[in-house]
Amino acid sequence: MTEHEFLATRFEAHRGHLKAVAYRMLGSLSEAEDAVQEAWLRLSRTEAGEVENLGGWLTTVVGRVCLDMLRTRTSRREEPLEPRLPDPVVSPAGGPDPEQAALVADSVGLALLVVLESLNPAERLAFVLHDMFAVPFEEIAPLVGRSPAAARQLASRARRRVRGAAPVPDPDLARQREVVEAFVAAAHRGDFAALLAVLDPDVVLRADAGARLEGGYAEVRGAARVAGQALTFRRYSPSTAHPALVNGLAGVVNTVDGRPSAVMSFTIAGGRIVAIDILADPVRLATLDLAVLGDA
Repeated sequence: MTEHEFLATRFEAHRGHLKAVAYRMLGSLSEAEDAVQEAWLRLSRTEAGEVENLGGWLTTVVGRVCLDMLRTRTSRREEPLEPRLPDPVVSPAGGPDPEQAALVADSVGLALLVVLESLNPAERLAFVLHDMFAVPFEEIAPLVGRSPAAARQLASRARRRVRGAAPVPDPDLARQREVVEAFVAAAHRGDFAALLAVLDPDVVLRADAGARLEGGYAEVRGAARVAGQALTFRRYSPSTAHPALVNGLAGVVNTVDGRPSAVMSFTIAGGRIVAIDILADPVRLATLDLAVLGDA
């Protein structure tokens, strides 16, 4: 085995972890892949023998690459961009494969990723690396050009915003599925009262149909308004709502004529639905690996 092949083997052992870091930083599966690939290119140009802790070194490199990508996103915006949902990780209802499980470990649902999108790049880096991957502030500080104490403050601010806006999902997946099934059945029957019974009073529904379609991105808040919106799902047969895991939580893939038309993620806390995130952008749906859902 050549030195290059040995280095590539060591890198591959860290790939899943690095993609998980990048996904939490960027909310985009394709950009996460790009960040991981850039980390490999930087490693291949480095004297690997000088790297004592390869996993830690690669984690901070990916963090730096993602920080640069987030800053580039911001600097290129001459006008505010239309909001968009992060990319969902869709798995069979029976459970994710190991790579998917690593991507969405620790209940990294779409609702949490939406909140992370609201953080500035430095806050997001500090929170993701420290709170999610236990990277010391002494290693985060050089990435954001701050002192360790200032990096700690970045993470603290981000943590307060996440705790206030990202609900912690109920851990019982079977119970999650029961609530989702009740929602789908009530929507199909047009049962407004039954919908209200499974919705939290402050529920939020976010739907992303993509910039190319009329409607684009929409956000609806409050149980009555969300229930009213859900009644529009009545035209879909329950047989077209395929159970799935979306970022490790109970979800649904809707199909029309056998083709995926929407991925729905449900965040359930206290036995009620507190957030519904719907990706219905046909362009982005086409990039997702939904073959694992069989007929869906």
